[in-house]
Amino acid sequence: MIKSFVRFVVSAATLLALPAVVAAQPVSLKLSFFSSDRTVAYTAAIKPFVDAVNRDGAGLVNIEVYTSGTLGKVQRELPDLVLSGAADMAFIVPGQNPDRFVDTGVIELPGLFQSVREATLTFTELAKGQALAGYSDFFVIGVFTTSPDAIHSRKPIRSIADLRGQRIRVNNAIQAEVLTKLGARPSVIAFNETAPAIMSGEIDGALTAVPQLFDVGIGRLTSYHFLLNTSVAPLTLLMNRKALDALSPAAQAIIRKYSGDWAAASFIDVYEKADKKAFEELQQDRRRTVVIPSQADLDTARAVYATVSDEFAAKSSRHAVLVRRVHEYIAKFRVAK
Repeated sequence: MIKSFVRFVVSAATLLALPAVVAAQPVSLKLSFFSSDRTVAYTAAIKPFVDAVNRDGAGLVNIEVYTSGTLGKVQRELPDLVLSGAADMAFIVPGQNPDRFVDTGVIELPGLFQSVREATLTFTELAKGQALAGYSDFFVIGVFTTSPDAIHSRKPIRSIADLRGQRIRVNNAIQAEVLTKLGARPSVIAFNETAPAIMSGEIDGALTAVPQLFDVGIGRLTSYHFLLNTSVAPLTLLMNRKALDALSPAAQAIIRKYSGDWAAASFIDVYEKADKKAFEELQQDRRRTVVIPSQADLDTARAVYATVSDEFAAKSSRHAVLVRRVHEYIAKFRVAK
């Protein structure tokens, strides 16, 4: 009887200890972000997604964000960082990898979009339809865009004529083509490398969206702001497909729930508020020279924009189809606004 009691006690103790031994720990996923958690890109594209997944996935999956380039600082290397598994997810700028994301130029075309809403929704539809090369290697959590970029310089810009000879940072090759035709000397430079390039004298200013003007110090170094809407800059949040497939079905469902349309809608909501606030603050700052382009400058720009768009469409039948589809989406979203 004593032996039986001892066996009972041992068995009970084992059972009590068992949950601590076998309880599954949540899978930890690493997300690489090249800038700080105070930037618009973080608050609009990354934070809502991460917060939602970590809330619903408590006990199943947890995303840890590595900010300020602590897990991948060079933007051109981030797609390979994800594909290699060194990071499970990353915020990737397609303009820094034009050879991989060869079709994203259709989103970069100048003069297409009037707002971040219609640009992000159009980009999202193309991604959902797998219409753009380069994205099938990843699971697409979300695709987004900035609002139309403007030109910011430490040198005076009161008209397009003042752009002549100015060295301006751009996001991608198509923006470089546009500024070249407008008389500037563009350089494709990663967003987080722009302020050092201005400080060193390598460039005079930058093409960037107003809401992100102060994210990496560009606004601190420039005081002339020429509000010529050029094109949006595509942005993406991409995941390693093997990392997604390795998750439990429940964890996968949570990731998918907060991707795609949900990610786009959340981004637009946050970004539009930041956009409005940034424009108001910029125009109220008396230390800055803010210029709205004249009608003559707008006409000059539109002619350049049309040429660049026509040249892109003429490169291949695929490009022509993409341009047509983009215009169809824009018309749809403007009617639905």
